[in-house]
Amino acid sequence: MSKLSLIIEREYVSRVRKKSFLILTFLMPVIFVLIILVPLLLSSVKDTKVREIAVIDASGLYLNRLQNTPNYQFLSCSDSTEAYRNQNKAKYYAYLIIDGNLIEGNPRVRIYSVQQLGPDLKDYVQSQLSQMASEDKIASYQIEGLEQIIRESKVRVKVETISWTDDGDEQKTSSEISMIIGMITAMLIYFFIFAYGGMVMNGVIEEKSNRIVEIIVSSAKPFQLMMGKIIGIALVGLTQFFLWVLLLLVLLIAGSQFGGIPLDGLSPSMPGTESSLPPGVLDSLHALGSISISKILFWFVLYFLGGYLLYASLFAAVGGAIDNSEDAQQFTLPLTIPVLFALYAGIYGASNPDGPLTIWCSFIPFTSPIVMMVRLPFGVPFWHLLLSYGLLALTFVLSTKLAAKIYRTGILMYGKKITYKVLWQWIKPRR
Repeated sequence: MSKLSLIIEREYVSRVRKKSFLILTFLMPVIFVLIILVPLLLSSVKDTKVREIAVIDASGLYLNRLQNTPNYQFLSCSDSTEAYRNQNKAKYYAYLIIDGNLIEGNPRVRIYSVQQLGPDLKDYVQSQLSQMASEDKIASYQIEGLEQIIRESKVRVKVETISWTDDGDEQKTSSEISMIIGMITAMLIYFFIFAYGGMVMNGVIEEKSNRIVEIIVSSAKPFQLMMGKIIGIALVGLTQFFLWVLLLLVLLIAGSQFGGIPLDGLSPSMPGTESSLPPGVLDSLHALGSISISKILFWFVLYFLGGYLLYASLFAAVGGAIDNSEDAQQFTLPLTIPVLFALYAGIYGASNPDGPLTIWCSFIPFTSPIVMMVRLPFGVPFWHLLLSYGLLALTFVLSTKLAAKIYRTGILMYGKKITYKVLWQWIKPRR
């Protein structure tokens, strides 16, 4: 077995055996499922408390038209605001004052309360009074049937998006679903680059500070040590990702068996399914079927490896150049900025996947792993993918050569203050 493969095996085995790896690997799918299920469960818990709202309606036009809800009850009140402020704080939840006619002059509507109100009461009162004002305004024109004419003239048009396949067939698509898939994959690559790139840097710093690297370098070249660490941790990341996918599938299958959710019934192509699913869910399933999940997973793995290898080599160079993690900030900042910029460009690109910023950032190697994943669910020409990944691979080769010079020089250097000027001296061509 070669020295490089031994180093890769050591890095891989030592990390997958850690408790933190096992806990994170098996806990993340559960957390992900809980993030989806808990809000759904909480939304089903209804607030049963009835809150009384005292109303003073100077015109007498609106109090009787305010509709009570299970949570809010509107009551007539003759108390003044001073009486409410001084004596009746505990009697009413809030105090609504409607001054004058809402379609004449400058009407004023106020809600008084002791505690800060949530937006739900304000929005409900505002919508109710706006509807009443609209009805009164229409009635003031004294045109027979005007309200019905206006109501019937409000037409909501639903626009469907349909794409043509290479065979000329039609497929329903959804920009919302494409956006969600693109943002999830982009965020995963963003997380992996920082998490595993930082793991490479911290591993190098730890071995350097413990002087273990001096023993390893005596039997392996610095380049082999750097690449072994980078590749070994990349395999750890891929292992964790595929375990997450597998565990999520297991949880979904378990939910279908014990939670009464028939996964087979979620397929819109099965007979009888279309009538049993809500229209919104059915449209989403049709749109999801137009996206090639296998293609996205394939390119996700490639861009994860490309982006990780590019940044991990630079993180390894930083780790080899410094003695402790406290000195890492000044050198990791130039690596953090393009990743953060890529994330913001990806967020912008989710709503404008064909914009010039999105397209150019999907070609730039330091931003393409994140931005291209946002573009991919919307459809990307194959030559765009080849050019983008070719540039990424080429940049990785160049950055590895540059990082190897820094790593080879700095790995056995202790006690010297490293600056950018010193780094340039290490990497500049020698005459």
